[in-house]
Amino acid sequence: MIYEDIEKENFPEVTLASRSVSNIVYDERLRQYVLGPAKIKRSAHNIKHIRSFTQLIWLASFVNKLVETSKTSTLRDVFYSAQAYGVDFTDQSESDEIITDLEVLLSKAREDFNVYPEERSAIFGDLTIEYTVPGYEGKRLNLASHPDGYLIGPSLSTAEFVDTSAEMVLAVEKGGLFTRFVEENVHKRYKALIVDTAGQPPRSTRYMLRRLNTELKLPVYILADGDVYGEHIAMVIVSGSVGAAHLQDLTVPDAKWIGVWGTDIVKYRLPSDPLTEMDIKRIYELKKDPRYSKGIWLRELDMFLKIKRKSELEAFAKYGLTTIVDKYLPEKLEEAKSL
Repeated sequence: MIYEDIEKENFPEVTLASRSVSNIVYDERLRQYVLGPAKIKRSAHNIKHIRSFTQLIWLASFVNKLVETSKTSTLRDVFYSAQAYGVDFTDQSESDEIITDLEVLLSKAREDFNVYPEERSAIFGDLTIEYTVPGYEGKRLNLASHPDGYLIGPSLSTAEFVDTSAEMVLAVEKGGLFTRFVEENVHKRYKALIVDTAGQPPRSTRYMLRRLNTELKLPVYILADGDVYGEHIAMVIVSGSVGAAHLQDLTVPDAKWIGVWGTDIVKYRLPSDPLTEMDIKRIYELKKDPRYSKGIWLRELDMFLKIKRKSELEAFAKYGLTTIVDKYLPEKLEEAKSL
């Protein structure tokens, strides 16, 4: 496209979908946010576009070399690599924005260009995978073979699934609960793969959750802190984020958020803290989002507002370290059948 413009002696330009808030709409069929029809243009003919246009073209060249050489890069690597080519980014947030523009332009995730975020989430359980990355092709690993689990990075997220005895996936917000579940053999007792999302899960983790759900047909259950932010983490897993509205294959529409709910704080008499003004403001923001307009999503937002309290997953420790495994988890899994 760029070469064609140059050969025709035209100023090169690209057209891509607009990522402005006004062009992000909720798609009921896909059950996630998507970009609307509005477009923007980047042209070498417009002096206001030259900086971002040049950055975009350099980035396209950079990731093309990554793919050709089977190398990977982090978002931070991209920022610093640009300096070697004399391409200026004010900070990493600017280079991250250009990476997102390239995703929109090519309708592919940055992981398809071999660009990954820093690894911070992990998985544990009886799942045998087979690596496909260069140098490790064909090597197999069972994800229950290390008690700390395995980081969900480029090699793991692209590995083939070989065999598993798991019947479900438990996605938990915190590393502490992940470790508790491993120590209490949740993977055996509940035949589960345990995923530590490390807060709001990075895209590689959301992609992994989707693969586990679609390729292995495993139901996904989400446990997060009992507050508005925990509820939103669950929603991002289910239907994605506004920031990734230009991408699909990152959602698990049938995943179920099983706690900690506002109603759980009352039912289980959990230790709790009062909501802050920021918490309450965030609740009202989510109530304007159509995804929170019905079902447990709306019910629990209203409950948080009613009790004006929030609680953490660790709060169950008041009744014993294993209470969340022995009592809460089985009750919530049973309750999930009616969701």
